[in-house]
Amino acid sequence: MNEEESRIVEPVYGRYAGLMPQKGWPGRNLKFWRHRIVPGMFRRAGGEVMEPVLEPPECGRVRITWIGHASFFLQFAGHSVIVDPNWAKWHGPVKRQRRPGLNLTGVPEVDLVLVTHAHFDHLHKPSLKVLQSRGGIVVPSGSGSLVRRLGFPAIHEVKVWDELQFDELGVVHTPSHHWGARFLHDTHRDYGGYLVKAGGKSVFHCGDSAYFPGFKEIGARHEGIDVALMPIGAYEAPSGRDVHMNPEEAVRAFADLGAKVMIPMHYGTFPLGNEPHDEPVERLLMEADRLGISDRILIPEEGVGIEW
Repeated sequence: MNEEESRIVEPVYGRYAGLMPQKGWPGRNLKFWRHRIVPGMFRRAGGEVMEPVLEPPECGRVRITWIGHASFFLQFAGHSVIVDPNWAKWHGPVKRQRRPGLNLTGVPEVDLVLVTHAHFDHLHKPSLKVLQSRGGIVVPSGSGSLVRRLGFPAIHEVKVWDELQFDELGVVHTPSHHWGARFLHDTHRDYGGYLVKAGGKSVFHCGDSAYFPGFKEIGARHEGIDVALMPIGAYEAPSGRDVHMNPEEAVRAFADLGAKVMIPMHYGTFPLGNEPHDEPVERLLMEADRLGISDRILIPEEGVGIEW
């Protein structure tokens, strides 16, 4: 990257300051409550809870199991990681619409737990308290205090582009365009995604993000990403904040990364936006078909591992 490009890209890595709702938020919130929150309270959760596959995949492969929302269980031949674990049934008035794909108490001890940011639907303390991790927990800078009493043997606070190495397991904290405050006043907490590497395989977990130029730099710094876990929901945010991607933007970010295959996330589990329940996947498949990349989009069921 030359000096001119650096001047263009670097400012988007600063803390996102657009926390105030955008014009029209009262009407969007009314729609959200009438058409998403209240009906969801009386809807039975779908999906099945399964027991995790404990046997690791073959050398040179990775097994990716979507638990729901942004939660994933990643198994490499010699290492395992869980990202943004969330088994919550409710987040305030928001009821879970799909059961967690894996039985929480059946998840084995992992090498690391990774949390992308401090929002309640990503840093869920009751779930974190149950999980066992040999190497501890990784959180963005400013969020260590939130997990200090959860029983982890080590807490690793990381800044953007920080790298951690645990035997053959490597973790890189990547930038995103989001916000990290758990409450409105604690805007010092950072946020981002993770690139996880082990056994010759790499998996990128985007975390929450709007589309931004940083995806191109992630792809340039770390060429040959195997699997990209990309958020495609909550793009019709009642607040109007520019913090999530729609499916078309997620495909554009996937292309910027140069990853081989994409697995969508952050849809269908909790109703967090005004878009219809089935729309994110429908739009994703339409965009992939338009671009001729349908064979590179993998859409798993919760609890069913995909090996790559």
